[in-house]
Amino acid sequence: MNLELFIPELVLAGTAIAVILLDLFVRHKGVLTAISLIGIAVAAGFAISLWNGSPQAIFNDMLAVDNFGIFFKLLFLFIAAMVILVSIDYVNKLARFQGEYHALLLFATLGMMLMAAATDLISVFVSLELTAISFYLLVGFLKDNRSTESSLKYILLGGVASAVLLYGMALTFGFTGETQLAGITRSIQETTASSSLLASPGLVFGLVLLIAGFGFKIAAVPFHMWAPDVYEGAPTPVTLYLSVGSKVAGFAVILRVFFSAFGLPEALSIDWGMAFAVLSAVSITLGNILAIQQSNIKRMLAYSGIAHSGYIMISLATTGLSGSAEVIGQSSTLFYVVAFALADLAAFAAIIAISNKANSDLIKDYSGMGKRAPVLALVLTLGLISLTGLPPAAGFIAKFYIFSGAAANGLLWLVIIAVLNSAISAFYYLRVAKLMWLGKPSGESGVPSSPALRLVLAITCIGILLFGIAPSLLIKLAEMAAAMFAF
Repeated sequence: MNLELFIPELVLAGTAIAVILLDLFVRHKGVLTAISLIGIAVAAGFAISLWNGSPQAIFNDMLAVDNFGIFFKLLFLFIAAMVILVSIDYVNKLARFQGEYHALLLFATLGMMLMAAATDLISVFVSLELTAISFYLLVGFLKDNRSTESSLKYILLGGVASAVLLYGMALTFGFTGETQLAGITRSIQETTASSSLLASPGLVFGLVLLIAGFGFKIAAVPFHMWAPDVYEGAPTPVTLYLSVGSKVAGFAVILRVFFSAFGLPEALSIDWGMAFAVLSAVSITLGNILAIQQSNIKRMLAYSGIAHSGYIMISLATTGLSGSAEVIGQSSTLFYVVAFALADLAAFAAIIAISNKANSDLIKDYSGMGKRAPVLALVLTLGLISLTGLPPAAGFIAKFYIFSGAAANGLLWLVIIAVLNSAISAFYYLRVAKLMWLGKPSGESGVPSSPALRLVLAITCIGILLFGIAPSLLIKLAEMAAAMFAF
């Protein structure tokens, strides 16, 4: 069964269970944070030991152990560690349920790791639901009116999206007779060898439903309606994890499913490539336009995240339309998700500290923050600069790779839309920076932050600048991870 290839996931599951049990006996709840971080570190160590080994399948080809999956597993573990560190002040305010909070974070991370490794529609769905159920609970963790309303809305809409996704999987299975991604590819090629795709409208409809179901997970238009309300009502550390981890996991599973199961024949990849191109243009435009109107910084970043889903979908569209894995081989998608994760982590970490002091998420309350908390304001500004796509931040390199690949493969119209929208995004991102540095402070007192939060700020800032100035290391790792998609 090769359980040694599954050790990172086993370690993380064991850590989650251990945290729940220890919560019953320990009085100093800081132990739970330490145990969670140790478990993440051990899981990351085992994942690194598997890097660049020969690709293998485990559990009857339900999961793959390859560089692509390991790349995302390490990214998810890093994001989880950062979220736990910025959550320290938050969980200290909870008289109860601290163990459950850490366990749910770990189970959500476990689900994301399984999503990146899933090579069967069944394992894809199970891992998606493990992540989703964990987030349903985390969003409503505060149990106040806003948190409860957000959780209920997320559950209801998430349930509908899961049903749509499952129906798409059922149609795919019905017309191919396979649930394994490699088997679906073989079946489709055999079918199209004797007839066109139009002879299997059910398969095409199933593909449409898959795009819709996955579109909800990444908050792409028109499946985005849940994101702003859920982001606003959820505890800010949970909003951070939902914004970064869940979105990155969604793209990880989309990459594996669409390139492994529907990459051939070329006519099929062109179809879904054009679908992603249209979704990309709409998501970028609507996300940026609606972000301008927001007065709440969490809602602003929610619409910003919708726009960034659109930017990432440009690379999916480019690869589908080009009929090759050239763009993926150049690391554009994987590089972008790392750059986005670092920028969002930096921005939300600063927001957590500022919002705790101001007791508000309104943008107007950030006025003069550069004088009251210059370090926090600087970090938030750097995160916003990277999200805008300005040098020397990693976001600039990420957008450059995606835009250049799209322009070279006949999607110049989409690049023009994306560039114009990047200019629009600069307005609402830099508006916050201008308010912080040039606005009048609402008070004279500083903004305290814990050592753990300052550590997160330092790590994310270093990452943003490092991959913006010297991106070659990350590009090389991403190319090694994406090599499996060559076809």
